[in-house]
Amino acid sequence: MTSPSLTSQTDIPSLANVSDIPYITENGDLPEQLQGKIGVYAIFDENKVLQLVGYSRDIYLTLKQHLVRQPQKCYWVKTQTISRPDRTLLENIRDAWIKENGSIPAGNATDEAKWNHPIDTKSAMTEEEKASYSAQDGLGQVKLLKKVARRVEEEIVEQLKSRGVQTEIRFNPKLKESGLLDLK
Repeated sequence: MTSPSLTSQTDIPSLANVSDIPYITENGDLPEQLQGKIGVYAIFDENKVLQLVGYSRDIYLTLKQHLVRQPQKCYWVKTQTISRPDRTLLENIRDAWIKENGSIPAGNATDEAKWNHPIDTKSAMTEEEKASYSAQDGLGQVKLLKKVARRVEEEIVEQLKSRGVQTEIRFNPKLKESGLLDLK
């Protein structure tokens, strides 16, 4: 389970001493005990290799967003909650965990955008779609971007279903017009 809430800088736990929990429960949900919790989280892949250390005002919602963006890299999570917002404390825990890891996880370095920004579905366009996009006007481009975004959304939903995810996933429909996918 998660560690007890921290209230001061002096009690930063070692990442190694924090228990990991499955990213997806046996029921196909994300860890509901993290809903509305403020804290630091460390995400690990299937082989328990650290992928990202971050902090959030609602760990549950943030984990849901990361799962959609990087479903193949979210298998285990360690968390440390705090009782009230304190950016300095959160950053100190995050930095201590990254330092303890011995190297900066890809999600905090080269893959930061993949973890923290909406999915840009334009990169999933086929050559035919790219040519069609270039040849069209504004409305035609919007329609094509929505079509590509819906296709990528279906692929993500299928990946999540194959992992047994039952949690409702709803994408922001307005962003699809720009070829972006992000949770609503």
